[in-house]
Amino acid sequence: MSGTSLDGVDAVLVAFGNDEPALLARHYHSFNTPLRSELLALHHPSNNELHRTQIVGNQLAHLYAQSIVPLLQQTGIQAHQICAIGCHGQTIRHCPEHGYTLQIGNAALLAELTNIEVVNDFRSRDIAAGGQGAPLVPAFHDRVLRHPAIHRVIINIGGISNVTNLSPHVPTSGFDCGPGNLLMDAWCDRHLGSAYDKNGAWAATGKVLPDLLSRMLTEPFFTAAPPKSSGRDLFNMNWLTTKLHGDERAEDVQATLLELSCISIAQSIEQYCAGVQEIYVCGGGAHNQTLRNRLTQLLPGSTLQTTNALGVDGDYLEAIAFAWLAQQTIEGNPGNLPLVTGAKHPCVLGAIHPA
Repeated sequence: MSGTSLDGVDAVLVAFGNDEPALLARHYHSFNTPLRSELLALHHPSNNELHRTQIVGNQLAHLYAQSIVPLLQQTGIQAHQICAIGCHGQTIRHCPEHGYTLQIGNAALLAELTNIEVVNDFRSRDIAAGGQGAPLVPAFHDRVLRHPAIHRVIINIGGISNVTNLSPHVPTSGFDCGPGNLLMDAWCDRHLGSAYDKNGAWAATGKVLPDLLSRMLTEPFFTAAPPKSSGRDLFNMNWLTTKLHGDERAEDVQATLLELSCISIAQSIEQYCAGVQEIYVCGGGAHNQTLRNRLTQLLPGSTLQTTNALGVDGDYLEAIAFAWLAQQTIEGNPGNLPLVTGAKHPCVLGAIHPA
């Protein structure tokens, strides 16, 4: 799994039995600066982008294959014992309003390099059925994190934030809330040369700018009703620049971006997840203590912990979810939740590339 944050690859080896999925091994492989820069550039129309997309897709396939080696070494498991690789790929365009989404990472090459069957392109089938193609992970949350008597909400804070509403006796729902880490990370990189704001320490030195926050919250996405999804196609540095006057202190903008992430999450929960008792956070944002503290302030009626408290590693939950989605595909079972994505019906997701 390599997500909207564009920081690197989360790889997991998971065993599925009658009980909960068992995480056997995990590995993280960071993107180098040239690869990350090219992936960022490919989010927007540019010179020779079709050729460049294919070249980067091949590079990703090699990187994914390299990420699998440590998993096999950690466990002593051989490639022929692996049923399939679930490869989300790297999103460079997500435009369900135009009927497509694009995740790159040459799956045929990955199958050739590893001699393991590969399942990829999970989102396109849902979009073909009229859905958003995202978020898909709520189906996995429903499978492993639902409680029969306790109303839970799962907040995944990656580049984009999304919520999953797990209310007892009610079908699971979920949707994207808005920017999670991606704007904060981009602003931090521009002004500090750092990939992210560790623990939100820089944001904590600034002050929230109410007028800037109000201008950002006028974005129609925030008030649109679910189902909805988003990505870098909307929330990017160009978008942020249109909201700035140019004389703001950098740390105040960072504080306001953190507030934007928190407010959009909290308002989503208040409006669509009323009565929630327990909130669990996963994804990179779970490590931002300033962000978590602010969410706790904004959502005082619920407990707030990371998914680690439930025995699920929040750093690798999404990668585990795509292993599960690959299993669903191999077994011919639907992987989407129409109530979440807006698809007309449940779909078997993904394309299979035999070893």
